Amino acid sequence: MQSLKGKTIIITGGSRGIGREIALRCAKDGANLVIAAKSATEHKHLDGTIFSVAKEVEAAGGKALPIQVDVRDPEQVAAMAAEAAKTFGGIDALINNAGAIRLTNVENTEIKRFDLMSQVNSRAVLVCSQAVLPYLKKSENPHIISLSPPLDMDPRWFKNHAPYTITKYGMSMLSIGMAEEFRSKGIAVNTLWPRTIIATAAIEFELGGRRAFDRARTPAIMADAAWEILRSENLELTGRTLIDETLLRERGVTDFDCYRYNPDGGELMPDLFV
Repeated sequence: MQSLKGKTIIITGGSRGIGREIALRCAKDGANLVIAAKSATEHKHLDGTIFSVAKEVEAAGGKALPIQVDVRDPEQVAAMAAEAAKTFGGIDALINNAGAIRLTNVENTEIKRFDLMSQVNSRAVLVCSQAVLPYLKKSENPHIISLSPPLDMDPRWFKNHAPYTITKYGMSMLSIGMAEEFRSKGIAVNTLWPRTIIATAAIEFELGGRRAFDRARTPAIMADAAWEILRSENLELTGRTLIDETLLRERGVTDFDCYRYNPDGGELMPDLFV
């Protein structure tokens, strides 16, 4: 397994939640973290900005570069990648973590909301991957990770929220294609998804409020799983649609109680698509 010390990792949507947690986990190894997100000022309902996470990364032992970027804008994304490479001397990994969610059916999904989900979810994987590709080709152990689910054509994943489902599945399909397309370039491409719901703003505002946190895990489990992927070498791990707990069990983890948001909470709730 390779150390992440000195490796440069771009995390989109890195100002809070799972993105923030991945950044802090990698910072413990001395990695360079590019915190790429829209959140440059405090939100009245959400904690965290690119600057607050950058400070946390530095305190944890890493180096940080906060960049305000809208992943829907190819020019902004290309400029972000160029600045990251100029600052740290290259790019070793991209984590497509930025996401948009609205769990509405076809009848009740506004077109502008579908456009947003399409652009921030599946389209951004294409935009960001294209932008970093020239730099990843020069890395010794390059990775792309997208936070998207395994593909499952069971109608239950489409009936109530098909617009969201297809934008997340699009991320996974692009990743499967890139894994094969980039294999000859030595670039590993995988997806990562949680087995249970994770205590994040998406769960709070789309799946029942903070009460759902009692049946959730913390973002730390996703961070540890991403860390394991990033440390994998020589295309040992590529082309897979991974589940956090399954991967960690493969790597020898047996105790998952530490990841519970509320140790005294109820039965863990499976995430969507699992």
